[in-house]
Amino acid sequence: MSRRLHVHVSVDDLSKNVAFYSTLFAQQPTVLKDDYAKWMLDDPSVNFAISNRSGKVGIDHLGFQVDTDAEVEEIEARLHEAEQVVAPQRDANCCYAYGNKSWSQDPAGVPWEIFHTLKDIPIFGSDHQPLDEVAGKETQSAGACCG
Repeated sequence: MSRRLHVHVSVDDLSKNVAFYSTLFAQQPTVLKDDYAKWMLDDPSVNFAISNRSGKVGIDHLGFQVDTDAEVEEIEARLHEAEQVVAPQRDANCCYAYGNKSWSQDPAGVPWEIFHTLKDIPIFGSDHQPLDEVAGKETQSAGACCG
């Protein structure tokens, strides 16, 4: 069982940021699209993504990428124990990936995504982040699947 930290940053100029992060990480993106880039780094173990889709700049959300659906469910249970709202999202098409995930927020309101990617898909995806529906309130990333 391995977990990879996930960081998603919204940027205003994708090409400038791809150049910056490629230099910082000393490698090119693993995935590069017109509106999205992702680096799968081993040291540190992080899935670092950027996109220019949200209209705001900065940290969009944090999360964990896990290897199994059981791990998604295990972390969901821990979030429930921490008395946080948990919004499971199964069969999600999001951020050029298909998989099972769950959304929550920390007490400061930062969105957290726990996800198990089953396969890559050729489109950005149109699923929304369900936290606003479950919590009955607006979230920082409401209306977007992953940002």
